[in-house]
Amino acid sequence: MKNIIFHIDVNSAFLSWEAVFRLHHKGGTLDLRDVASAVGGDMTMRHGIILAKSIPAKKYGIKTGETILEAQRKCPGLILVPPNYGLYEQCSAAFMSLLREYSDVVEQYSIDEAFVDMTASCHLFGTAEEAAAQIKNRIRDELGFTVNVGISTNKLLAKMASDFEKPDRVHTLYPEEIEKKMWPLPVTSLIFVNRATAQKLFSLGIQTIGELAAADPNWLRSILKKQGEIVWGFANGIDCSPVLSNPPANKGYGNSTTTPCDVVDTPTARKVLLALAETVGNRLRADGVQIEVVAVGIKYSDLSYASHQKRLKASTNLTLEIYEAACELFAELWSGRPIRHLGVHTTRVQDDDFTRQMVLFDETDYEKLARMDETLDCIRGRFGIDAVKRATFLNQPIDHMSGGISREKRTVDYSKITIQ
Repeated sequence: MKNIIFHIDVNSAFLSWEAVFRLHHKGGTLDLRDVASAVGGDMTMRHGIILAKSIPAKKYGIKTGETILEAQRKCPGLILVPPNYGLYEQCSAAFMSLLREYSDVVEQYSIDEAFVDMTASCHLFGTAEEAAAQIKNRIRDELGFTVNVGISTNKLLAKMASDFEKPDRVHTLYPEEIEKKMWPLPVTSLIFVNRATAQKLFSLGIQTIGELAAADPNWLRSILKKQGEIVWGFANGIDCSPVLSNPPANKGYGNSTTTPCDVVDTPTARKVLLALAETVGNRLRADGVQIEVVAVGIKYSDLSYASHQKRLKASTNLTLEIYEAACELFAELWSGRPIRHLGVHTTRVQDDDFTRQMVLFDETDYEKLARMDETLDCIRGRFGIDAVKRATFLNQPIDHMSGGISREKRTVDYSKITIQ
């Protein structure tokens, strides 16, 4: 039986979800999807970048990831709306729930896209194209937003197909269609061809996916190493990765945060590191794992970046142990320049069944620290993350549990916003 794989991608997800919410729940009359609009962070919190844009905004050359000021220079009349990740999570959950009505094998690839293995169930809904159209139309009619559906025999080609003409479309890219539909595209359209790889390919005289597919894979490998072999395979439509309904275990845990103002002293930096260690430790314990390596990353006010890591003597998921390692790394790494962004990351993950080996002269009561962390997790889980916090964060501007999606992005006070 030939595999039937769908890749389903929400069109301008964050903006679409905001538009639908305003139209159907907040009395709005203007559909943000029909005008030049974008979701942007809070510039006062130094999160001032474009997170999503409408198709009309794209015509002005506005790009995801650029600063709001750059976007406004391109389009002075750009309508900006704040991010609302709480809303996005609800919309994503409804989206995934609908997809699971069509197959037991659904892999959530990101908050707004998924792969669906329809091999065993497609016949229940007609042809592959008919099933895809049914899913697309149900999402539009029942959930209010539009998607693109790409159809093929593997994940790579299905994802490439979903990137064809938008919005609200179904596209196929079967192996026999590669030469006509994919090979004429620029190499920058190929998955995993980043800017650096594209520049190397351009320097080799390779401009299109077809030219990449026709190149000698051994020659590409000699120049681009393993990446050359990978992109050559992708250019020829080769992908053996299965659709995974259960995501693979995390290989690392981390969090980072952009500080409201530049950090210029060690005590403030240590508070930020403690807040990050709180969230990282909480995630480790929630997943029942420990880590052996801690790393700290610093982005300075000039946007230069530096990082440093160390291996611990024993694996851990204790907040204070992660924090102490982070402080040690920070002291070794920091150049004294103003800091814009701090991160704490961990790797070498293992299951939380490790028995700590006793170390002579180490008087730390690790069992007591573990019970304290467990109690804090329990209280915060039941009453909210602000139910209990360490005294060092009282009357401080630093969020006691920093990193990830910041608070101002999780909810929006619509009473303070004029909705058109």
